[in-house]
Amino acid sequence: MNSRRQILAGLAALGIATAIWLPCAHLFFVQKESRYRSASGLPPKARALAARHLQLWTDPALRTRELERMRHSNAEWDFMGRSFLVWSLAEMSLREPAAKTTYLAVMDQIIAETLRLEQERGLYFFLMPYAKERPFLQKPERSLFLDSEIALMLAVRRTVEEKPEYRPLLAVRVETMLERMRRSKALAAESYPDECWLFDHAVALAAIRVADALDGTDHSAFLREWVAKARQNLIHPATGLLVSSFTTRGTPLDGPEGSSIWLAAHCLRLVDEDFARDQYRRARKELGRTLGGFAWSREWPVSWQGPMDVDSGAVIPVLDVGAGASGLAFIGASSFGDADYLAPLHATLDYAAFPKRKEGRLKYCASNQVGDAVLLYACVLGPIWDKVKEAQR
Repeated sequence: MNSRRQILAGLAALGIATAIWLPCAHLFFVQKESRYRSASGLPPKARALAARHLQLWTDPALRTRELERMRHSNAEWDFMGRSFLVWSLAEMSLREPAAKTTYLAVMDQIIAETLRLEQERGLYFFLMPYAKERPFLQKPERSLFLDSEIALMLAVRRTVEEKPEYRPLLAVRVETMLERMRRSKALAAESYPDECWLFDHAVALAAIRVADALDGTDHSAFLREWVAKARQNLIHPATGLLVSSFTTRGTPLDGPEGSSIWLAAHCLRLVDEDFARDQYRRARKELGRTLGGFAWSREWPVSWQGPMDVDSGAVIPVLDVGAGASGLAFIGASSFGDADYLAPLHATLDYAAFPKRKEGRLKYCASNQVGDAVLLYACVLGPIWDKVKEAQR
């Protein structure tokens, strides 16, 4: 009986200590907003993350090791890491004009190597192996995943400073994306065989909008039509969120996913601000979670449970913490100025992602190059979208 009382007393003490400790734990990881977000210049966290990425692109051996490690898991991550870094460097160039020459040189290096690999290695080099399991429906075979992100790379690079040789390259990508989307009544183009992704369409629409601002073209009617078709075909009834994947006929394949909707809402701001904000509010309600000063994102809403895949990453049970969704939630929260969500997201990051700082550089050991590039983009996004919107007025 004495032993039982001692055990019960110990458990009670542990429970009381836990109840006191958990609400305070986040205080050790809370940062001032100025550490990761600023109206101008580079916040310290962004500068440290950028220093790590710039090191990767100036040290070939280090870059090779990092890219090989990612490609072993997912060839898409190699490609997306390039995209997010170029998009980040474009934002940084407007935030820090004195360093623009350095940033432009790295952007051009990444773009040139990516275009070379696409040309030499072909369509499948940056795609996952299942792309070869069946033929593409649209001929000649292309992937909107590649076209959209390359187009946005070219577009934001030109937004910082014009480069004449990029103008025809961007025009061809834009016209190719438009032509292929128009083949479908749902305005859907393949990323994989008869598999269309919200993520890639949102990036494509953003690239088209930036190209319009650069070259004086006007695809606003197409952009409005795409949103109207999406409202008609791609809305998940239980949540009002856009679904993550669909066929070329506009038939949903999956429900809403955190690893798609946060970035999609950010990109849709260039197309339809009200629709984008509505999607962000719904994602915040259905997927965003906070507890004890920490925050994360679910991969799927409660009303829809999808299959776990390489895009969603590890999903921690009970709390349903989605690794990929939580990373991209930084972009959504930053884009829409949601400080109440962004602050606890950063607390969670520095608590659970094992930051490693060395000589002014920062990487997260629980992440990889593409994950850290997403975080960098979330810390610096803003000036490019603002410049495009200003040109729209």
